Amino acid sequence: MIRPTIETLLERVPGKYQLVMLAARRARELHSGQLPLIDVDSKNPVTIALEEVAAARVNPEPLSLTDE
Repeated sequence: MIRPTIETLLERVPGKYQLVMLAARRARELHSGQLPLIDVDSKNPVTIALEEVAAARVNPEPLSLTDE
């Protein structure tokens, strides 16, 4: 089973596109050395980013096209 579920994630972020952009941005931050905001068993930055979104630790502020 995939955790967190897409339903849980979409309760925190208004749409799938915004979820992908938010998770990608946070995963890049983690990959570049930022520490995780929650305790997770995984070392995968994308998994950690999605867990942070599910735990409401990442702010889904409006993303601009220049975010990279």
